[in-house]
Amino acid sequence: MKYIRTEDAAGHVLCHDITRIIPGVEKGPVFKKGHIVTEEDIPVLLSVGKESLYVWEKQPGMLHEDEAAAILKDICMGSSDMMSYSEPSEGKITVSAARDGLLKIKRDRLNAVNALGEMMIATIHGDFPVKKGDRVAGTRIIPLVIEESRMHQAREAAGDETILSILPFRHMKTGIVTTGNEVAAGRIEDAFGPVLRKKLSEYDTEVIGQKILPDDRAGITAAITDFVKKGADMVLVSGGMSVDPDDRTPGAIKDTGAEVVTYGAPVLPGAMLMLAYIKHDGKEIPIVGLPGCVMYAGRTVFDLVLPRLIAGDRISADDISMYGEGGLCLNCRTCHFPNCGFGK
Repeated sequence: MKYIRTEDAAGHVLCHDITRIIPGVEKGPVFKKGHIVTEEDIPVLLSVGKESLYVWEKQPGMLHEDEAAAILKDICMGSSDMMSYSEPSEGKITVSAARDGLLKIKRDRLNAVNALGEMMIATIHGDFPVKKGDRVAGTRIIPLVIEESRMHQAREAAGDETILSILPFRHMKTGIVTTGNEVAAGRIEDAFGPVLRKKLSEYDTEVIGQKILPDDRAGITAAITDFVKKGADMVLVSGGMSVDPDDRTPGAIKDTGAEVVTYGAPVLPGAMLMLAYIKHDGKEIPIVGLPGCVMYAGRTVFDLVLPRLIAGDRISADDISMYGEGGLCLNCRTCHFPNCGFGK
């Protein structure tokens, strides 16, 4: 620290808060620690009795907290037009979504930066949809000043790509195949279709058709294949997903020749999920076998995978297994999803 006359303080960084007291009106910091003094600030400082100040003496190899925070912001988002950011204040910068999309986080890189100490990046959970204006991350430098070499370490820990990215949602043409002898025969009304259409309506989707079929393996396979040939970007197959011998949907999905990622997920509701990808015209088209819980439960495994599929985020078997922690829905009386622990 350096002790200087207030008249000479322009361009220097305050090392402590400057408090202003107006009886009955105001009591609080007029300038906070880390503030860079301007010429316009000097009369204000003099008016609160500050004839001299303790300021940070800039030294080679040291960065002010706001300069360092800008580096963390760059590590988070780079020059992406999918995100925006606030001006630095006390070593803090907030990163927000500039467009709707799916937030992706390189978790290992995030952990590597935070493990360095004296700096932090806090985010919301990844693999969830965000809307324009939503805050997605906040950065902070802990001390007032930090060695420039520490920020070089942060860049190296983060790697060449940004820690955060937002995948835009795509327009998706979707085919629905509903199975069940009782539904096909008209003995009960289809309840799956309305639920799926409602969930799809939250995104830019187009349902190109729905086929209601009995539990016939060959017929279900043919219906899936037909939707793929008609240009579906995703096929949802509802019903017949249990291990009951009469449930033919898993076998029918396999018979399409699709690559099966998983049959089963560590999620309740939704353990009997099936996810596969079929190749057609140079594209990978997801086929999703949906268990009966999707029809009646408020939030299920389908709510976890749907935004990722619409964003074109390829889901692996490892991704599915990671849902185990947080995969138990607590069926809260008032549902706050996605602002809860389900799937996180």
